[in-house]
Amino acid sequence: MLFNYKALDKDSHERTGTVEALSMDIAVSTLQRRGLIVSSIEPATTKSLLSLEFGFLKSVSNKDIVILSRQIATLFEAQVSALRVFRLLASEVENKYLAEILTQVADDLQGGSPISKALARHPKVFTNFYVNMVRSGEESGKLSEIFGYLADYLDRTYEVMNKAQNALIYPAFVVVTFFVVMTLMLTLVIPNVSKILLDSGQEIPLYTQIVIGLSNLLVNYGAFVLIALVIGGVFVYKSIQTPSGRYFFDNLKLETPYIGDLYEKLYLSRISDNFATMLVSGVPVVESVEITGSVVGSAVYEQILAQVGEDVKGGAAISDALAKHNQIPGIMIAMIKVGEETGELGNILNTLAKFYRREVSTSVDTLVDLIEPLMIVFLGLGVGILLAAVLIPIYNLAGSI
Repeated sequence: MLFNYKALDKDSHERTGTVEALSMDIAVSTLQRRGLIVSSIEPATTKSLLSLEFGFLKSVSNKDIVILSRQIATLFEAQVSALRVFRLLASEVENKYLAEILTQVADDLQGGSPISKALARHPKVFTNFYVNMVRSGEESGKLSEIFGYLADYLDRTYEVMNKAQNALIYPAFVVVTFFVVMTLMLTLVIPNVSKILLDSGQEIPLYTQIVIGLSNLLVNYGAFVLIALVIGGVFVYKSIQTPSGRYFFDNLKLETPYIGDLYEKLYLSRISDNFATMLVSGVPVVESVEITGSVVGSAVYEQILAQVGEDVKGGAAISDALAKHNQIPGIMIAMIKVGEETGELGNILNTLAKFYRREVSTSVDTLVDLIEPLMIVFLGLGVGILLAAVLIPIYNLAGSI
């Protein structure tokens, strides 16, 4: 629950802001631990129209977190105190939502909270992986190095994901354009032409009847078709939010020809990179496996790594636990086994991460090279078939006159 408060600090300066707590008493105690004397506090139940912020506007991009981590690492290396680091960055970042989060983190630090615990209060911005990395840095006294690792890791992840997403922009644009053109032709052009054909009384070919029927469907029942599509989209979205639905769609992505191979390499790259980064940072093996599963981004691999974590807890080697799952390629299992035997698991995982990042990059380039001509052919065939279905009967009609 969110509370608005007014308080005085140690220098008798008035402070205002918000604090999140389960109850008002806990909120007051939290503020007092920060060294504030509370003068008034009330639930933040109302907001003016101008101050209303929609949830989708409150977001922090991966790029923002990369830059933030790099800045934190630099400031820690310069021996700047943690409290001052977050106060300074809160006043400098352009993203207002991130600035608000950093201010709350600084307030928690002033109240005596560890950095990892303060960050953990904002899971939408700082993932479980991020928080545990920071916690390991606090325990080892290597916070500046840890934030450097985080910035490097997030930078690599951002680069791979950005390339994969950009590769899908062109085909998505072509597909959307295709459906817009087809819809306009079926609703604006075909009805006028079909009227001429029907009035002529000649026999209409089956493929032309199908096109005319589809046109009539969109013209007469277009609103219902749109409603059905919206309902279907909402149903799919809601299904993805459930564990079983998310697993189904994630598994479907992996089983889709070629696309599944790209996703598999992307997830394996992320697993290797996550795991290597956490091991190098001093996070225990079992905890590294579990956290990697929670941030990999696939319900299929999340389930696999959860089972691997249980097996490792029971005394199994990581390579043996991974070997039980067909989704993990043999080369990855063999290299991890070598890493376990030589004590160079972190270096081996880094090598695997680099290998799979190159594979993702190559697959994306190949996919783009294949998609461009295929989309052009697909668009040309669709429009060509539609025009042929209309023009051939008109040509026959003109020839019979």
